[in-house]
Amino acid sequence: MRTLGIDLAAQPANTSACAIEWGTGRPIVSELRSGLDDDHLIDAIEDGDRVAIDAPFGWPDEFVDAVAAHRNRAGWPGSGEDQDLYRFQLSFRATDRRLIEHGARRPLSVSTDLIGVVAMRCAYLLDRLAALGDPVDRSGSGKVVEAYPAPALTSWGLSAVGYKSRVGVTRLPALLSQLEEGLGGFEMTIQQREAAEADHNCFDALVCSLVARAAALGLTQPPEPGEEADRAAREGWIHLPTNPLPHLLEK
Repeated sequence: MRTLGIDLAAQPANTSACAIEWGTGRPIVSELRSGLDDDHLIDAIEDGDRVAIDAPFGWPDEFVDAVAAHRNRAGWPGSGEDQDLYRFQLSFRATDRRLIEHGARRPLSVSTDLIGVVAMRCAYLLDRLAALGDPVDRSGSGKVVEAYPAPALTSWGLSAVGYKSRVGVTRLPALLSQLEEGLGGFEMTIQQREAAEADHNCFDALVCSLVARAAALGLTQPPEPGEEADRAAREGWIHLPTNPLPHLLEK
């Protein structure tokens, strides 16, 4: 199995991808690099068996409905409601709310934070995949799933606090070592290891590749059937690991 993790950014310069080959021995990091444009990402996705992308796959239903109503001068849908609560609903998807309810650090809002620009690039990529005959189920039941590296690390018992800051980046070597302890090590080149230990974009791409493996083995939390699954098919759904790291080695 070949898994691919993508740490998507608004521009190619900070966009990283990590491919991992899973066989009978240790996981092999076959590719880890940055500076990837849309064409390179599409090619890489097509070559992967399971793919995890760190980017929102959609926007909150309430936000989409409110913007459409405002454009059409149909009145603001939240009039008469508690505006603080309504703005919370505009800002966060069902999957984001699930994370918040379970005590995770509040995700960036795809409708009010700069990550919305990343979501636009992601939407373009998903549309290109559909045009190539490989449509993406945004709830993650198909080849491509949405990932969120920080809470994924937490799910595996690792502390993900602050590793993207200028000071916190010094924690990357220890975090990589902890991942390797759970998996019996990675086969990777010196250059790949240096990238994962010094660049949080590359490190996140590697974590996303591990999430892709977890999703392939059915070791992530899907949305609940019914309304939550319906929303996830429109808004996207963050797949968090449910099992310890060593379980990723199961055949």
